Amino acid sequence: MDFSCFGYHPDLESRLTFQEKWVLGGAATAFTGLISSRYGASIGGLFLALPAIFCASATLIEKHELRRKREAGLEGRRRGREAAALDAAGAALGALGMLAFAAVFWFLVERSVAGAFIGASLAWLTVAVAAWFVRRQVRLARLAQRDSGTALSRCR
Repeated sequence: MDFSCFGYHPDLESRLTFQEKWVLGGAATAFTGLISSRYGASIGGLFLALPAIFCASATLIEKHELRRKREAGLEGRRRGREAAALDAAGAALGALGMLAFAAVFWFLVERSVAGAFIGASLAWLTVAVAAWFVRRQVRLARLAQRDSGTALSRCR
């Protein structure tokens, strides 16, 4: 998967100097501050978590896979990118679950805090597992279609 359209490229982390990383981190924080002042801390906090957590985890996962493959005598660049892409897909599915959590919690919190946590947790679990299942079924369908297409081309 290619996430360069979102401003993330796996090689970007290794090409940036410390000062450039510091400036980009500061710019992301300042941008989040602007969002927070306009829409409130709840919305601004969502934007602060993305660059702080996702980009760092994708970079660390890629570096870990590269190191493991190099220790085995292989280059590992493709594997590192695939692992980072898989992490990104999981982050997107988890985000859907967190949106469900937030919506259910917001709806139920005035009635019961404990009930809101329980209901929101169940909503998160349900949506995240359902999103994973749908993604898996779509992926399996694409693989089956691709495999049947190559089998037909071999027969012609």
